[in-house]
Amino acid sequence: MRLQLSDAVRELPWFRQIASRIILLWPLKAVGTSLFMALFFWGYFGVLESPLRAAVVMPVTAVDRWVPFTELALPVYVSLWLYVSLMPALLGSFRALLYFGFWVAALCLFCLSIFWLFPTEVPAAGIDWALYPSMALIKGIDAGGNACPSLHVASAVFVACWFQRMLYGMKAPPALHRLNWAVCLLIVWSTMATRQHVVLDVVAGAAIGLLFALRALRDVERCCKGGAI
Repeated sequence: MRLQLSDAVRELPWFRQIASRIILLWPLKAVGTSLFMALFFWGYFGVLESPLRAAVVMPVTAVDRWVPFTELALPVYVSLWLYVSLMPALLGSFRALLYFGFWVAALCLFCLSIFWLFPTEVPAAGIDWALYPSMALIKGIDAGGNACPSLHVASAVFVACWFQRMLYGMKAPPALHRLNWAVCLLIVWSTMATRQHVVLDVVAGAAIGLLFALRALRDVERCCKGGAI
């Protein structure tokens, strides 16, 4: 079984590499991503149901009041799962896939530990969620205790950094680099526009996502051929 893209494929234009990257190890990527998601949600809801102590309400800042609520942000908020799943699907080697899986798992475990030890929640938004059925569903499932740091933001920033490295290695045009960061920023915005998080959650999540990404990509640089992913 082929464990990485050939040098010839890596020299192709970025748009001609896409199919080869998706096909490479696709059964492992599909099963691994599905299993990871299942285990994550099992641990996530388990932590929310059994926190160590009562959740502390996060303070609201002027920035939170400046960002208006909109139900239109919900599809962007949910798109994180597609964004995160695309990264392993496009990785070009088994070793890079292992490093990504290890570090994204470490990121999730770190944040879940914080949620369990120091649970926090967003303040009441003063919105009648019955008027927004799709939002009411999320609010009913996503109990308090997971506000700070925002794992949504941490995951988006972590994956954006990996995409940046991959796009650089593929010699993708600057427009794709900008698109990658635009998607990341939209997801960050959606966490506040849906009232799932306040800005302090976002800042903490972004810092954690960036720190984990830098450490992970440093390991990739050291252990993978030329840092190629």
